[in-house]
Amino acid sequence: MSKEKSKNLNAKMLTQLGLLIALQVILTRFLSIQTPIVRIGFGFLPVAIMGILFGPWIGGIGATISDLLGFVLFPSGTYFPGFTLTAFLTGFNYGAILYNKSKSPLRILSSTLIVCLLLNLVLDTLWLSILMGKGYMALLPTRIIKSLVMIPVQFISITLVWDKFLNKVRGLISVKQ
Repeated sequence: MSKEKSKNLNAKMLTQLGLLIALQVILTRFLSIQTPIVRIGFGFLPVAIMGILFGPWIGGIGATISDLLGFVLFPSGTYFPGFTLTAFLTGFNYGAILYNKSKSPLRILSSTLIVCLLLNLVLDTLWLSILMGKGYMALLPTRIIKSLVMIPVQFISITLVWDKFLNKVRGLISVKQ
């Protein structure tokens, strides 16, 4: 690949990543239902797309930038680095499981289960427990319900977006190379 094509590809990748970061901030900060214990929304979708398109490291870094940018521009509560760690691990997870792979319901379900059960339920509940000074077990019932609702929402959303959007974006990227 020539240097000029490489620069165009990098510029295109950065532009797409920037748009996904902005979309994640908007979906998380403005278009989600938020309580002190639970946030329900579609902010996971741009993070999943980052991981699928750019891989685990860029997905993780993009999710981290989204989390930090969202907090700096639209703070809600106290900053806690544990949530930023969860954001990185979420983007990394989607990239590690879904990047450069054919669409598979098992892969999508695996990444969704890791995010919803391990990262959001276990880790985020731990962070909330530390931050709020409440017992882990006291927060768990509400968080379990949220996770059980979000598993099918995430699975269906990622599957639909992959079918309707990501294959077209990949086609555009590969045609222009």
